[in-house]
Amino acid sequence: QVQVVESGGGLVQPGGSLRLSCAASGTIFIIDVMGWYRQAPGKERELVASITGNGTTNYAEAVKGRFTISRAKNTVYLEMNSLKPEDTAVYYCDAYRRTTHYWGQGTQVTVSS
Repeated sequence: QVQVVESGGGLVQPGGSLRLSCAASGTIFIIDVMGWYRQAPGKERELVASITGNGTTNYAEAVKGRFTISRAKNTVYLEMNSLKPEDTAVYYCDAYRRTTHYWGQGTQVTVSS
């Protein structure tokens, strides 16, 4: 069973930066795809960015040029720069392997002055 644990959320002012981390454990295999999703109050969960085992990345249009996803084996990072109030949400890490999604518990990111 794969366990997923996120860290790194918090409160930041507009224009600031945060770095999220996520570690997937419980498997000796490289996770196929690791990604970050977010869910704001009253909205559906949406993909922020994802990265495959060979390093191919995908970003939501809203975060392109501001966020960077990277990974080292089964640990994934999300570097968030130039944060905006609309980036406020609970951020969830997803580890996808063999048709199964393993989710973390979520970490709150609040962008406010």
